[in-house]
Amino acid sequence: MKKSVLFTVLILTSQLLLAQYQFTLTSDCNCTSIKNQQNTGTCWSFATSSFLESELIRMGKQEEYDLSEMYFVRQIYKDKAQNYVYRQGKANFSQGGLSHDVITAFTEAGAVPESIYSGKLQGEYLHDHSELEVALKGLLDVITKEKKPTNKWTTAVSGILDAYLGAVPEKFSVNGKEYTPKTYAATLGINPADYLSFTSYTHHPFDQKMVLELPDNWSNGSYYNVPIADIVAISKNAISKGFSVAWDGDVSEKGFSAGKGVAVLPVNEKREDLFTNPGEEVAVTQELRQSTFNDFTTTDDHLMHVSGTAKDQNGTTYFYVKNSWGEISPYSGYIYMSEPYFRLKTVGIMVHKDAVPAEIRKRLGI
Repeated sequence: MKKSVLFTVLILTSQLLLAQYQFTLTSDCNCTSIKNQQNTGTCWSFATSSFLESELIRMGKQEEYDLSEMYFVRQIYKDKAQNYVYRQGKANFSQGGLSHDVITAFTEAGAVPESIYSGKLQGEYLHDHSELEVALKGLLDVITKEKKPTNKWTTAVSGILDAYLGAVPEKFSVNGKEYTPKTYAATLGINPADYLSFTSYTHHPFDQKMVLELPDNWSNGSYYNVPIADIVAISKNAISKGFSVAWDGDVSEKGFSAGKGVAVLPVNEKREDLFTNPGEEVAVTQELRQSTFNDFTTTDDHLMHVSGTAKDQNGTTYFYVKNSWGEISPYSGYIYMSEPYFRLKTVGIMVHKDAVPAEIRKRLGI
Protein backbone atom coordinates (compact mmCIF):
# COMPACT_ATOMS: atom_id res chain seq x y z
CA MET A 1 0.00 0.00 0.00
CA LYS A 2 2.76 2.45 0.93
CA LYS A 3 4.68 1.60 -2.24
CA SER A 4 1.56 2.18 -4.35
CA VAL A 5 0.98 5.62 -2.79
CA LEU A 6 4.63 6.57 -3.26
CA PHE A 7 4.53 5.44 -6.91
CA THR A 8 1.39 7.55 -7.51
CA VAL A 9 3.03 10.61 -5.95
CA LEU A 10 6.10 10.16 -8.13
CA ILE A 11 3.96 9.89 -11.28
CA LEU A 12 1.97 13.02 -10.41
CA THR A 13 5.17 14.92 -9.59
CA SER A 14 6.78 13.94 -12.88
CA GLN A 15 3.68 14.99 -14.79
CA LEU A 16 3.67 18.35 -13.02
CA LEU A 17 7.32 18.91 -13.86
CA LEU A 18 6.68 18.06 -17.51
CA ALA A 19 3.86 20.61 -17.58
CA GLN A 20 6.10 23.47 -16.50
CA TYR A 21 7.49 25.90 -19.05
CA GLN A 22 11.07 24.98 -19.80
CA PHE A 23 12.94 27.93 -21.28
CA THR A 24 16.36 27.87 -22.91
CA LEU A 25 18.05 31.15 -23.80
CA THR A 26 19.22 31.31 -27.40
CA SER A 27 20.69 34.84 -27.21
CA ASP A 28 21.38 37.02 -24.20
CA CYS A 29 22.68 40.59 -24.24
CA ASN A 30 24.41 41.75 -21.12
CA CYS A 31 22.17 43.64 -18.69
CA THR A 32 22.72 45.45 -15.43
CA SER A 33 20.88 44.39 -12.27
CA ILE A 34 17.09 44.44 -11.87
CA LYS A 35 15.72 47.71 -10.47
CA ASN A 36 12.36 48.68 -8.96
CA GLN A 37 10.40 51.75 -10.03
CA GLN A 38 8.17 51.25 -6.98
CA ASN A 39 5.23 53.65 -6.65
CA THR A 40 5.95 55.67 -9.77
CA GLY A 41 4.89 55.71 -13.38
CA THR A 42 8.48 55.98 -14.57
CA CYS A 43 8.95 52.59 -16.25
CA TRP A 44 9.99 54.50 -19.37
CA SER A 45 13.09 55.83 -17.62
CA PHE A 46 13.96 52.52 -15.94
CA ALA A 47 13.61 50.58 -19.19
CA THR A 48 15.55 53.06 -21.29
CA SER A 49 18.25 53.64 -18.69
CA SER A 50 18.78 49.87 -18.59
CA PHE A 51 18.89 49.90 -22.39
CA LEU A 52 21.61 52.58 -22.34
CA GLU A 53 23.56 50.67 -19.68
CA SER A 54 23.51 47.63 -21.97
CA GLU A 55 24.71 49.85 -24.78
CA LEU A 56 27.70 50.85 -22.66
CA ILE A 57 28.49 47.19 -22.00
CA ARG A 58 28.17 46.43 -25.71
CA MET A 59 30.52 49.30 -26.50
CA GLY A 60 33.17 47.63 -24.36
CA LYS A 61 33.16 49.94 -21.36
CA GLN A 62 35.13 48.29 -18.57
CA GLU A 63 33.01 49.77 -15.78
CA GLU A 64 29.44 48.58 -15.19
CA TYR A 65 27.38 51.74 -15.19
CA ASP A 66 24.33 52.47 -13.06
CA LEU A 67 22.68 55.59 -14.46
CA SER A 68 20.23 57.61 -12.39
CA GLU A 69 16.75 57.01 -13.72
CA MET A 70 15.36 59.82 -11.61
CA TYR A 71 17.80 62.35 -13.05
CA PHE A 72 16.23 61.78 -16.47
CA VAL A 73 12.75 61.82 -14.90
CA ARG A 74 13.45 65.15 -13.24
CA GLN A 75 14.48 66.76 -16.52
CA ILE A 76 11.39 65.43 -18.29
CA TYR A 77 9.10 66.72 -15.52
CA LYS A 78 10.52 70.18 -16.28
CA ASP A 79 10.01 69.75 -20.01
CA LYS A 80 6.46 68.46 -19.52
CA ALA A 81 5.69 71.41 -17.25
CA GLN A 82 6.83 73.85 -19.92
CA ASN A 83 4.79 72.04 -22.57
CA TYR A 84 1.72 72.08 -20.31
CA VAL A 85 1.97 75.81 -19.62
CA TYR A 86 2.70 76.77 -23.23
CA ARG A 87 -0.33 74.75 -24.32
CA GLN A 88 -2.37 76.53 -21.63
CA GLY A 89 -3.21 73.33 -19.77
CA LYS A 90 -4.47 71.51 -22.88
CA ALA A 91 -1.85 68.77 -22.82
CA ASN A 92 -1.07 65.58 -20.96
CA PHE A 93 0.79 66.01 -17.68
CA SER A 94 1.45 62.80 -15.81
CA GLN A 95 4.26 60.55 -14.61
CA GLY A 96 4.36 58.67 -17.91
CA GLY A 97 6.78 59.00 -20.77
CA LEU A 98 8.50 57.11 -23.58
CA SER A 99 11.99 55.96 -24.49
CA HIS A 100 12.72 58.96 -26.66
CA ASP A 101 12.15 61.16 -23.60
CA VAL A 102 15.24 59.66 -21.97
CA ILE A 103 17.24 60.34 -25.12
CA THR A 104 15.96 63.93 -25.04
CA ALA A 105 16.89 64.31 -21.36
CA PHE A 106 20.35 62.88 -22.06
CA THR A 107 20.81 65.40 -24.89
CA GLU A 108 19.54 68.39 -22.92
CA ALA A 109 20.91 67.73 -19.46
CA GLY A 110 23.50 64.94 -19.63
CA ALA A 111 23.54 62.05 -17.17
CA VAL A 112 24.40 61.32 -13.55
CA PRO A 113 25.29 58.06 -11.76
CA GLU A 114 22.72 56.55 -9.41
CA SER A 115 25.24 56.89 -6.58
CA ILE A 116 25.19 60.67 -7.05
CA TYR A 117 21.47 61.19 -7.55
CA SER A 118 18.95 58.57 -6.45
CA GLY A 119 15.85 60.76 -6.47
CA LYS A 120 15.22 59.82 -2.83
CA LEU A 121 15.64 62.15 0.10
CA GLN A 122 17.79 61.16 3.05
CA GLY A 123 16.11 58.40 5.03
CA GLU A 124 13.74 57.44 2.19
CA TYR A 125 13.81 53.91 0.82
CA LEU A 126 11.00 53.99 -1.73
CA HIS A 127 10.26 55.96 -4.88
CA ASP A 128 6.79 57.47 -4.63
CA HIS A 129 5.69 60.22 -7.01
CA SER A 130 2.00 60.33 -6.12
CA GLU A 131 2.19 63.58 -4.15
CA LEU A 132 4.89 65.01 -6.42
CA GLU A 133 2.62 64.69 -9.48
CA VAL A 134 -0.28 66.32 -7.61
CA ALA A 135 1.92 69.18 -6.39
CA LEU A 136 3.34 69.89 -9.84
CA LYS A 137 0.02 69.71 -11.67
CA GLY A 138 -1.71 71.78 -8.99
CA LEU A 139 0.83 74.57 -9.49
CA LEU A 140 0.63 74.35 -13.29
CA ASP A 141 -3.17 74.43 -13.31
CA VAL A 142 -3.09 77.66 -11.31
CA ILE A 143 -0.50 79.20 -13.66
CA THR A 144 -2.45 78.30 -16.81
CA LYS A 145 -5.52 80.07 -15.44
CA GLU A 146 -3.63 83.34 -14.99
CA LYS A 147 -4.25 86.03 -17.62
CA LYS A 148 -0.59 87.01 -17.78
CA PRO A 149 1.58 84.47 -15.95
CA THR A 150 5.11 85.48 -15.05
CA ASN A 151 8.17 83.25 -15.51
CA LYS A 152 8.41 82.60 -11.77
CA TRP A 153 6.63 79.27 -12.17
CA THR A 154 9.80 77.71 -13.63
CA THR A 155 11.61 78.40 -10.36
CA ALA A 156 8.62 77.05 -8.45
CA VAL A 157 8.70 73.81 -10.47
CA SER A 158 12.40 73.39 -9.70
CA GLY A 159 11.65 74.01 -6.02
CA ILE A 160 8.99 71.29 -5.96
CA LEU A 161 11.36 68.86 -7.69
CA ASP A 162 14.08 69.68 -5.16
CA ALA A 163 11.62 69.12 -2.31
CA TYR A 164 10.56 65.66 -3.52
CA LEU A 165 13.59 64.35 -5.41
CA GLY A 166 16.47 66.35 -3.98
CA ALA A 167 18.64 68.97 -5.65
CA VAL A 168 21.07 67.90 -8.37
CA PRO A 169 24.69 68.82 -7.60
CA GLU A 170 26.24 71.10 -10.19
CA LYS A 171 29.49 69.14 -9.92
CA PHE A 172 30.32 65.68 -8.58
CA SER A 173 33.24 63.28 -8.42
CA VAL A 174 33.43 59.75 -9.84
CA ASN A 175 36.60 57.69 -9.34
CA GLY A 176 38.47 60.80 -8.30
CA LYS A 177 37.48 62.87 -11.34
CA GLU A 178 35.15 65.87 -11.24
CA TYR A 179 32.24 66.13 -13.65
CA THR A 180 29.09 68.05 -14.43
CA PRO A 181 26.11 66.08 -15.79
CA LYS A 182 27.06 67.23 -19.30
CA THR A 183 30.74 66.33 -19.05
CA TYR A 184 29.91 62.97 -17.46
CA ALA A 185 27.54 62.16 -20.33
CA ALA A 186 30.23 63.11 -22.82
CA THR A 187 32.54 60.42 -21.39
CA LEU A 188 30.00 57.68 -22.08
CA GLY A 189 30.32 57.83 -25.86
CA ILE A 190 26.56 57.64 -26.48
CA ASN A 191 25.35 59.51 -29.56
CA PRO A 192 21.64 60.30 -29.13
CA ALA A 193 21.19 60.52 -32.91
CA ASP A 194 21.99 56.80 -33.19
CA TYR A 195 18.74 55.71 -31.53
CA LEU A 196 15.62 55.23 -33.62
CA SER A 197 11.99 54.45 -32.74
CA PHE A 198 9.75 52.12 -34.74
CA THR A 199 6.05 51.31 -34.67
CA SER A 200 3.57 49.42 -36.87
CA TYR A 201 0.05 50.72 -37.52
CA THR A 202 -1.89 51.08 -40.76
CA HIS A 203 -3.63 54.37 -40.01
CA HIS A 204 -0.38 55.97 -41.21
CA PRO A 205 1.53 54.99 -44.37
CA PHE A 206 4.31 52.44 -43.99
CA ASP A 207 7.96 53.32 -44.58
CA GLN A 208 7.48 56.89 -43.42
CA LYS A 209 8.03 58.72 -40.15
CA MET A 210 4.95 59.60 -38.13
CA VAL A 211 3.90 60.91 -34.73
CA LEU A 212 2.20 58.08 -32.87
CA GLU A 213 -0.97 59.19 -31.08
CA LEU A 214 -0.33 58.09 -27.51
CA PRO A 215 -1.23 59.96 -24.32
CA ASP A 216 2.36 59.64 -23.10
CA ASN A 217 3.77 60.95 -26.38
CA TRP A 218 3.40 64.47 -25.02
CA SER A 219 6.56 65.54 -26.86
CA ASN A 220 5.24 64.39 -30.26
CA GLY A 221 8.14 62.03 -30.78
CA SER A 222 8.33 60.45 -34.22
CA TYR A 223 8.52 56.79 -35.22
CA TYR A 224 9.35 54.93 -38.40
CA ASN A 225 6.14 53.13 -39.32
CA VAL A 226 6.84 49.65 -40.73
CA PRO A 227 5.00 46.31 -41.00
CA ILE A 228 4.97 44.21 -37.85
CA ALA A 229 7.19 41.64 -39.56
CA ASP A 230 9.87 44.33 -39.69
CA ILE A 231 9.49 45.09 -35.98
CA VAL A 232 10.09 41.41 -35.23
CA ALA A 233 12.99 41.23 -37.69
CA ILE A 234 14.62 44.35 -36.26
CA SER A 235 14.31 43.03 -32.71
CA LYS A 236 15.66 39.57 -33.53
CA ASN A 237 18.50 41.00 -35.61
CA ALA A 238 19.40 43.41 -32.83
CA ILE A 239 19.60 40.72 -30.17
CA SER A 240 21.51 38.30 -32.40
CA LYS A 241 24.18 40.96 -32.89
CA GLY A 242 24.52 41.95 -29.23
CA PHE A 243 22.18 44.93 -29.28
CA SER A 244 19.14 45.09 -27.02
CA VAL A 245 15.71 46.67 -27.51
CA ALA A 246 13.74 49.23 -25.51
CA TRP A 247 10.11 47.99 -25.62
CA ASP A 248 6.83 49.87 -25.20
CA GLY A 249 3.60 47.91 -25.09
CA ASP A 250 0.50 46.58 -23.43
CA VAL A 251 0.68 44.40 -20.30
CA SER A 252 -3.03 44.36 -19.47
CA GLU A 253 -3.74 41.04 -21.19
CA LYS A 254 -4.85 38.00 -19.17
CA GLY A 255 -1.89 36.15 -20.63
CA PHE A 256 0.61 38.57 -19.06
CA SER A 257 1.88 37.77 -15.57
CA ALA A 258 4.92 39.50 -14.15
CA GLY A 259 4.63 37.29 -11.08
CA LYS A 260 4.75 34.11 -13.17
CA GLY A 261 7.35 35.57 -15.51
CA VAL A 262 5.35 34.69 -18.64
CA ALA A 263 3.51 36.69 -21.32
CA VAL A 264 1.50 34.66 -23.85
CA LEU A 265 -1.44 35.24 -26.18
CA PRO A 266 -3.53 32.09 -25.77
CA VAL A 267 -6.39 31.09 -28.02
CA ASN A 268 -8.17 30.00 -24.83
CA GLU A 269 -7.56 32.57 -22.09
CA LYS A 270 -9.51 30.49 -19.55
CA ARG A 271 -7.38 27.35 -19.62
CA GLU A 272 -6.18 26.43 -16.14
CA ASP A 273 -2.58 25.75 -17.16
CA LEU A 274 -2.11 29.13 -18.85
CA PHE A 275 1.09 29.95 -16.96
CA THR A 276 2.43 26.44 -16.52
CA ASN A 277 2.10 24.74 -19.89
CA PRO A 278 2.72 25.99 -23.45
CA GLY A 279 -0.43 26.02 -25.56
CA GLU A 280 -1.90 27.27 -28.81
CA GLU A 281 -1.61 31.03 -29.33
CA VAL A 282 -3.41 33.57 -31.49
CA ALA A 283 -2.18 34.06 -35.06
CA VAL A 284 -1.50 37.80 -35.14
CA THR A 285 -2.13 39.79 -38.31
CA GLN A 286 -1.51 43.43 -39.15
CA GLU A 287 -5.29 43.89 -39.23
CA LEU A 288 -5.65 42.51 -35.70
CA ARG A 289 -2.94 44.89 -34.46
CA GLN A 290 -4.80 47.86 -35.93
CA SER A 291 -8.14 46.70 -34.58
CA THR A 292 -6.83 46.44 -31.01
CA PHE A 293 -5.18 49.85 -31.30
CA ASN A 294 -8.41 51.39 -32.61
CA ASP A 295 -10.58 50.00 -29.81
CA PHE A 296 -8.04 50.72 -27.05
CA THR A 297 -7.46 47.08 -26.15
CA THR A 298 -3.82 47.76 -26.99
CA THR A 299 -2.36 50.76 -25.19
CA ASP A 300 1.12 51.73 -24.07
CA ASP A 301 0.78 50.53 -20.48
CA HIS A 302 4.40 49.77 -19.75
CA LEU A 303 7.98 49.96 -20.99
CA MET A 304 10.55 47.20 -20.49
CA HIS A 305 13.95 46.16 -21.81
CA VAL A 306 14.25 43.22 -24.24
CA SER A 307 17.66 41.67 -23.73
CA GLY A 308 17.48 38.21 -25.28
CA THR A 309 15.58 35.46 -27.02
CA ALA A 310 14.63 31.98 -25.85
CA LYS A 311 12.74 28.84 -26.79
CA ASP A 312 10.45 26.62 -24.74
CA GLN A 313 10.42 22.82 -24.79
CA ASN A 314 8.25 22.89 -27.94
CA GLY A 315 10.67 25.11 -29.84
CA THR A 316 8.45 28.21 -29.61
CA THR A 317 10.31 31.53 -29.69
CA TYR A 318 10.14 34.01 -26.79
CA PHE A 319 11.71 37.34 -26.04
CA TYR A 320 13.62 37.59 -22.75
CA VAL A 321 12.47 40.82 -21.12
CA LYS A 322 13.87 42.72 -18.16
CA ASN A 323 11.15 44.35 -16.06
CA SER A 324 11.45 47.14 -13.46
CA TRP A 325 9.21 45.79 -10.69
CA GLY A 326 11.96 44.23 -8.60
CA GLU A 327 13.14 40.62 -8.51
CA ILE A 328 9.71 39.04 -8.71
CA SER A 329 8.76 35.96 -10.79
CA PRO A 330 10.58 32.62 -10.93
CA TYR A 331 13.06 34.37 -13.23
CA SER A 332 14.20 37.08 -10.80
CA GLY A 333 12.35 39.93 -12.46
CA TYR A 334 12.58 38.77 -16.08
CA ILE A 335 9.64 37.78 -18.28
CA TYR A 336 9.50 35.33 -21.17
CA MET A 337 7.27 36.98 -23.79
CA SER A 338 6.01 34.79 -26.63
CA GLU A 339 6.38 35.97 -30.20
CA PRO A 340 2.58 36.18 -30.73
CA TYR A 341 2.27 38.39 -27.64
CA PHE A 342 5.14 40.52 -28.92
CA ARG A 343 3.54 40.79 -32.39
CA LEU A 344 0.21 42.02 -31.06
CA LYS A 345 1.10 43.98 -27.96
CA THR A 346 4.24 45.84 -28.99
CA VAL A 347 3.35 49.50 -29.45
CA GLY A 348 6.87 50.66 -30.26
CA ILE A 349 10.55 49.85 -29.94
CA MET A 350 13.79 51.78 -29.80
CA VAL A 351 17.08 50.39 -31.09
CA HIS A 352 20.51 51.54 -32.17
CA LYS A 353 20.47 52.28 -35.91
CA ASP A 354 23.17 49.65 -36.52
CA ALA A 355 20.79 47.00 -35.14
CA VAL A 356 18.38 47.53 -38.05
CA PRO A 357 18.78 44.98 -40.89
CA ALA A 358 20.50 46.47 -43.94
CA GLU A 359 17.54 45.93 -46.28
CA ILE A 360 15.19 47.81 -43.93
CA ARG A 361 17.66 50.64 -43.45
CA LYS A 362 18.03 50.97 -47.23
CA ARG A 363 14.28 51.01 -47.77
CA LEU A 364 13.79 53.71 -45.09
CA GLY A 365 16.81 55.76 -46.15
CA ILE A 366 18.47 55.46 -42.76
